[in-house]
Amino acid sequence: TVYLSLAAGSGPVFEEQPVNTIYPEESPEAKITMTCRARANPPATYNGDNIQNMCLMLASRKDFHHYSLAGGNLVISYPHKGKHVGRYSCLASNKYGSVISRSASVQFGYLDFFSSEERESVYVKEGQGAVLLCAPPPHYPAELSFRWILNEFPTFIPLDKRRFVSQITGNLYISKVDASDSGNYSCIASSPAISKSVFSNYIPLVPLAERPIRKYPADFKVKFPDTTAMVGQNITLECFALGNPVPEIRWKKLDGPMPANHEVRMAGAHLHLNNVQIEDAGAYQCEALNSKGKDYHSARLSVEAVPEWVEYINNTEKGLGSEHAMSCEASGKPKPHIRWLKNGKPVNFSKKCGMYQCIAENRHGSSMAMLSCVSCAPTFEHSPVKRELAARNGRVVIECRPRAAPKPTISWSKDTELLHNSTRVFIWEDGSLEILNVTRADEGRYTCFAENDRGKANSTGSLLVTDATKITLAPANGDVKEGEDTALQCAASHDPSLDITFIWALEGQVIDLHKDSLHYERPLNGSSNGELLIRNVQLKHAGNYSCTAETLVDNVTASAYLLVRGAPGAPGGVRVLNKTEKSITVQWSKGADNHSPITKYTIQFRDAYSKVWKNASTFGNRGGLFPWTDYEFRVIATNTLGTGEPSSPSPKDKTLDSFPVVAPSNVTGGGGTNGELIITWKPVEPLYYYGPNFGYILAFKQKLEQVWRYVTVSDPQARRYVHKDSSIPAKTEFQVKVKAFNSKGDGPYSTTAAIYSADDTPSKAPQIVSGKALSSSTAIFWWSPLNQSTIDGYEVRFWRPQRDPDERDHKVGVSYNENHTRLDGLKPDSHYYIEIRGYNSAGYGPPSDPLQIHTKRSLPRVTKKYNRQTVSISWECVKPQENEAPVDEYRVLYRKQGHSSGKLYNTKTLFIELPLRSDGNYVVEVRAHTEGGEGPVGQIEIQSKFFF
Repeated sequence: TVYLSLAAGSGPVFEEQPVNTIYPEESPEAKITMTCRARANPPATYNGDNIQNMCLMLASRKDFHHYSLAGGNLVISYPHKGKHVGRYSCLASNKYGSVISRSASVQFGYLDFFSSEERESVYVKEGQGAVLLCAPPPHYPAELSFRWILNEFPTFIPLDKRRFVSQITGNLYISKVDASDSGNYSCIASSPAISKSVFSNYIPLVPLAERPIRKYPADFKVKFPDTTAMVGQNITLECFALGNPVPEIRWKKLDGPMPANHEVRMAGAHLHLNNVQIEDAGAYQCEALNSKGKDYHSARLSVEAVPEWVEYINNTEKGLGSEHAMSCEASGKPKPHIRWLKNGKPVNFSKKCGMYQCIAENRHGSSMAMLSCVSCAPTFEHSPVKRELAARNGRVVIECRPRAAPKPTISWSKDTELLHNSTRVFIWEDGSLEILNVTRADEGRYTCFAENDRGKANSTGSLLVTDATKITLAPANGDVKEGEDTALQCAASHDPSLDITFIWALEGQVIDLHKDSLHYERPLNGSSNGELLIRNVQLKHAGNYSCTAETLVDNVTASAYLLVRGAPGAPGGVRVLNKTEKSITVQWSKGADNHSPITKYTIQFRDAYSKVWKNASTFGNRGGLFPWTDYEFRVIATNTLGTGEPSSPSPKDKTLDSFPVVAPSNVTGGGGTNGELIITWKPVEPLYYYGPNFGYILAFKQKLEQVWRYVTVSDPQARRYVHKDSSIPAKTEFQVKVKAFNSKGDGPYSTTAAIYSADDTPSKAPQIVSGKALSSSTAIFWWSPLNQSTIDGYEVRFWRPQRDPDERDHKVGVSYNENHTRLDGLKPDSHYYIEIRGYNSAGYGPPSDPLQIHTKRSLPRVTKKYNRQTVSISWECVKPQENEAPVDEYRVLYRKQGHSSGKLYNTKTLFIELPLRSDGNYVVEVRAHTEGGEGPVGQIEIQSKFFF
């Protein structure tokens, strides 16, 4: 802390300071402008000349012809990298002293082109990861952004869970390459600082087919390094892994919880921290995992800060002869260095005036505070003595605040009489004049005289005495019920020359009549009446009300208490005292009765399986509950005026356990494969477990047996059990019953159910009778059905012997009582094999001998286009098969709908124009003709009603 003798003045204060500047080497604007502007009175000068608001420190520079001043700014014309890189400061001066700005750097930005050398192809097996190197060219500043294009601009690579572009290296990472990644890739590097982008030569990526595609464990290829961030900065940490399946990436902070301001982006590859703070420093870890393995990486984040004042410091002006303590204590990381300047130079503390600067700085930046000192004769130019009003018998203070340095001597006069301190009149240390117990005789003109070693001045004001304000009707204490309306009276007398205002407050807080107009209202009953109406009174409106009658000169206050009676408040401290299997004892503390005795309490509970509160049936203060169940309790109080709010819920507590009383329901089963007995049931709801270690006991036997067999199922959510025994006959009836158990004992059995063991799989194959193609895409076939008692249905399988590599067999299901089916979605002009087999719950039987069919050729697809008097008909070219003759012409039949004959046209083209008819709708049929005859017909309907 440094103590200085100072004076009020108007030394220079910076309003605009130079900032770090990056000048693009290729900029068409051949100049750099460094801004600087200072506020001062008189205006700041340079070398005594009033030409600018500052001077620029250009020490040891010989190229002054490049520099000029424009509007307070430094302009560097035709900047040269070898001459003008460096740090610049601005010095502003006037008669009170000089101040120096923070320094700012000038650097030259550039981004070279990528190397013109051809990039080598990258060959990668499908399923493996790939890394395409960007290798950005030389550049300044270091910050670049990267994107990649595929084959041509602007087809940018979409970034997702599988693909990632590092914004540190620019490399493109593909976690798992597939065939669609084939192509030519180019890296785009962009410099935001100089608004320039460059493209690399294309890198061919060639995926190599591998069947089957192998899987690879997660393997980190992008790992964020130890990082230093600044307080308030937004930073991004990168992690990306190769692997098949594509790895999932997770983040955590090893030495504490993740910051609240974190975001995970880019499918997990980016951890973004917004507005970094000191406490965010620590070790961070990214984890990549897939079904083949995991990989980990961790590094540290350090957080540093530019200097900041421990206590806020204002730029300050003080008077010569006064004292001022300026605490120059700063925080920052690394710890800041503190230095003082006077008039822009290392400080020499003396009694002389000047501009003092405290500077705290570390490698990241600096903070600066200023104070100035001047001396001047007293002046009342900006603070003359004012005209004051005072109430009779009241108190008044007349201020005297001249501007002066050093501090002046103050004296007062009334009219022509010099004033001195007395029992009623006091001259304060700061020069103000105080008068107590004011009377009419105190009215008059008051003059303040100020003098120091630089000169003297005076200023005259006046005092007018008014009648005092008095409460004539004070508010009275009230007693109301919640929901009623009430009024508080208040009236006052006052000086007729002044306006009066009434201000109401509740417990010292002023009532906002506009904001709370739903309850409070001031009726218009004359200027001297301040009555307050309170509508629909609530419990919160109880308390001490004060009415203040206020004029410009004085105020007076009267108070009253309003009592509000209402429903009880919420009870507190609800807790469980003791418990049994079906009851719990609850205790609570009484809440506020709100001035009306409590007549009853209602106890409510809810369990872990319901969000609804239920009223407890009580005996004393206990209720019928379920064993081994978590409960919460709350209590509601009631009095003659209503029911209050419920208490906060008690901590959850569990009743004691007991044996089950509810049996599983809906016991049934059947089906499965040969040698199986499948038993199913509806599980007991958790509410009825009644204790830990809940499970089921299954009892079953063949119908004619006497001895039961027992099985224990320990999963409380189980609903199915399969008993396997190869000796079990097919379709045998079993008697089955199920009961629940827990650690306390067993519950009752369910009703006994009859369940049959699994059937044998069908032993015979259906016999296909016949089948045929109906069209180019559909076929139908028939078979001799199997015995319906042995099957649940049929499965039909059909396939092409000559098919595409990715084409699979087709399967359809058919009901057990059918003997034929239609197959759709077939390919035209193709051979198909069809087979059928029966199935039941035990499995599939043997397939039939396959049936071979051949689908019909596809029809020519015909289209139409209406003209004014004609219709244009076109169709697709019919391509003959290898064993067919070529098409020599197309035959077009134009007939009226419902008629079999019409006009026949022959053409070798794929279109024809026909006249429109007005006597009804027509049909156009198109057939391809070869020397072997006509092919299938394609047709289209022509409607004439829209044109005639």
